[in-house]
Amino acid sequence: MPRRRDVLKFAAASLTLLVSRVGAGATAGSSILAVRVWPARDYTRVTLEHDQAIRYSHMLVKDPERLVVDLEGVEFNSVLQTLPSKILDSDPYIKLIRAGRNKPGVVRLVIELKGEIKPQVFSLQPVGEYGHRLVLDLYPVEPVDPLMALLEKSAEPPLKAESALGSQGKPAELPAERAAEKPGEKPEIARLVTIVLDPGHGGEDPGAIGRGGSHEKNVTLSVARRLKEKIDATPNMRSVLTRDGDYFIPLQQRVAKARRVQADLFVSVHADAFVKTTARGSSVFVLSETGASSSAARWLANKENSADLVGGVNLGVKDPYLARTLLDLSQTATINDSLKLGNHVLGELGRINTLHKGQVEQAGFAVLKAPDIPSILIETAFISNPEEEARLNDEAYQDRMAEAILKGIRRYFAKNPPLAKSKLARLD
Repeated sequence: MPRRRDVLKFAAASLTLLVSRVGAGATAGSSILAVRVWPARDYTRVTLEHDQAIRYSHMLVKDPERLVVDLEGVEFNSVLQTLPSKILDSDPYIKLIRAGRNKPGVVRLVIELKGEIKPQVFSLQPVGEYGHRLVLDLYPVEPVDPLMALLEKSAEPPLKAESALGSQGKPAELPAERAAEKPGEKPEIARLVTIVLDPGHGGEDPGAIGRGGSHEKNVTLSVARRLKEKIDATPNMRSVLTRDGDYFIPLQQRVAKARRVQADLFVSVHADAFVKTTARGSSVFVLSETGASSSAARWLANKENSADLVGGVNLGVKDPYLARTLLDLSQTATINDSLKLGNHVLGELGRINTLHKGQVEQAGFAVLKAPDIPSILIETAFISNPEEEARLNDEAYQDRMAEAILKGIRRYFAKNPPLAKSKLARLD
């Protein structure tokens, strides 16, 4: 009769053999590495980052409104357990979120909603610092109208929709007595102008990261908010931010928002980066009809255009600008106006900072492709330069930067008074 110790050894060896055989014939489950939630008025994004590709399915459930997502071959781990704590009470679209094992090999996510939504669920391949990502974009059934949002927030009393918009959806001209800064003085700007401010990057896309850990997306938002305050305090000028928080907006949606509000100008704010920490100075860029004005401008345009890859764009949604020719009859005139605006802004930036280049540069920036809106992209300074990174994080310097940009805009309008609004194509 075998001894008890020998039986235990045999049993342990058999168990080891069984486990090894199962492991050899099965695929290890995918692990969720991180969960990120980006709430915003436009939409809320939920991102699940994982170590390998996964299969998934989703469905909307009524009474109450829920989005249910099943993840196949995913381990239920501590990261998924943190999901409920990721949701803020202020989230416009999500009430709560939870996850659990639905059946062997399947983890189910249940997102309880505050109302009806139109979800976009898609996967992203590894890029930059990210692994595989599953993205859940929760859009309202009725998209947020930036023009109506602008009218609601307008400080001009009382700007009702019917009085602020003409029959063609054009901003109405203001009476002469309201347009003038002082009685008897010719107004610098004879009608209400709208300037769209575009803080670069955001959400999943941090932009450039300085040696001190500063994220470009935070610097650009801070400068843009300061600039917005200054513009809104200027007679006959108002501004709109493409984003007013830490969330991602695809490049073409930034352009579309500017066209929806019938913008007179589009100003995209960035903070440059380069492999050499000695690079420094401010720059201004506009769109090019042909090639880039320099290899550096081409490199920068390619880097900025890759923001959609990092931030995460649903390729299943068609870009309305891909279906049309980039350059139409109005594009050349728009680029000429962009160059004039850029030169005025660059001149003012040169008063507070070194200029990286003494002239406005041109390249194929996707975010500058509105065919009917003068558009510039400002690289405020090099966040990759430790000295300039410190200045970019200084509130007083941010304020000076915003003031310089505003002065450049005002100089542009002084020499190029805004004409009566023409009817613009709207991207509905």
